[in-house]
Amino acid sequence: MIQNREVWLDKAREVLDIEIAALSLQRDSLGEAFAEAVGSILALEGRLVVVGMGKSGIIARKIAATFASTGTPAFFVHAAEAQHGDLGMITSHDAVLALSHSGETDEVCGLLPTIKRLGATLIGITGKPDSTLGQHADITLAVPVTKEACPMNLAPTASTTAALALGDALAVVVLKQRGFKEEDFARVHPAGSLGRKLMRIVDVMHAGDELPLVNISASLREAIVSMSSHRLGITGIQEDGRLMGCLSDGDLRRLLESGTIDLDVKANTLMHHNPVTIEADHLASEAVRMMEEYKVTVLFVVDHGDVPVGIVHMHDLLKAGVA
Repeated sequence: MIQNREVWLDKAREVLDIEIAALSLQRDSLGEAFAEAVGSILALEGRLVVVGMGKSGIIARKIAATFASTGTPAFFVHAAEAQHGDLGMITSHDAVLALSHSGETDEVCGLLPTIKRLGATLIGITGKPDSTLGQHADITLAVPVTKEACPMNLAPTASTTAALALGDALAVVVLKQRGFKEEDFARVHPAGSLGRKLMRIVDVMHAGDELPLVNISASLREAIVSMSSHRLGITGIQEDGRLMGCLSDGDLRRLLESGTIDLDVKANTLMHHNPVTIEADHLASEAVRMMEEYKVTVLFVVDHGDVPVGIVHMHDLLKAGVA
């Protein structure tokens, strides 16, 4: 059995070597056609429609999902379903990215006349640039893979890996050219762990009437009222709209333990100066890091002029699944 395992591992390495070689060949084949495809996608007034059949259809679906999640409106259309009504989803403002390694897939090639008649830009991804798909596409991207990892050289393996990587390369170049940022990614990934990781402070903070603030001239009594009514365990102290300090429920406990408390004393004489703050466009995960670093459970959110615009509590971050 140990001997068999070594054989299996050797075969697995051989498969990976073949696919690595396919990716290297794909990289070396990039040229003007790739740049034209990027420019065409960037100039789209409509959407990118990705079409495929069989194994190429599976790759096409993933490419469409990658584009859609990185700022380019895109969707997958099954080549067979397209011939039974789904082709109606394609307009003259769209571009069609069609995948067929042979370039002769009946279901894909059967769509070419209609796509041409609509006036949609046709980008072909094929292993045979001189095929029907390659010849009729406005832009042809070659997948120059001739050896599959399959020992019979039949099952699409290295070729589909190369096509998938080519689609990823297109999507990533396009997103970089668009200036697609983390906040844009978060906007199209609102659910799941990815959305939580990219959630911003502005998405979880308390703002407006929920923001506990008193003026620099407020008494301790007024600060306690503000703290109690907002139930965040803290109140900010501001002067001329700028955050000057804060007073927490921990400060109140220490005052009570001291045995001397004057409710009419100015709150600013007891406040913490220069409280820990964060800006609204920062990631919520950064707030967690700061709370851990400074050993606090609340951060005031300020703009560039130290004007308080919100407040975020560790409970908010826990509820949102960030912490």
